Amino acid sequence: MDEALFYDTLRQGLWVAFVISIPILTVALMAGLIVGLFQALTSIQEMTLTFVPKLAAIVAVFWLSMAFMSETLVSLFKDTLVPIIAGG
Repeated sequence: MDEALFYDTLRQGLWVAFVISIPILTVALMAGLIVGLFQALTSIQEMTLTFVPKLAAIVAVFWLSMAFMSETLVSLFKDTLVPIIAGG
């Protein structure tokens, strides 16, 4: 394996990791902003109020986007990593 192939494979893997994480991180950001705004408007400073809604939103989005994540990872392995491992 030469250096260019290694860096190209690494770049593709990092890009797939970025694309897969976008839905979860976006929902976590939006949930955090909404809960923070709610806390600022009502002066409720409860720690579980920030944790539970954010966790529920992340779990829901993970469940909904699991098929997309699996397809993306499987295509990365089929198209990129398996041919390298097989020597092609």
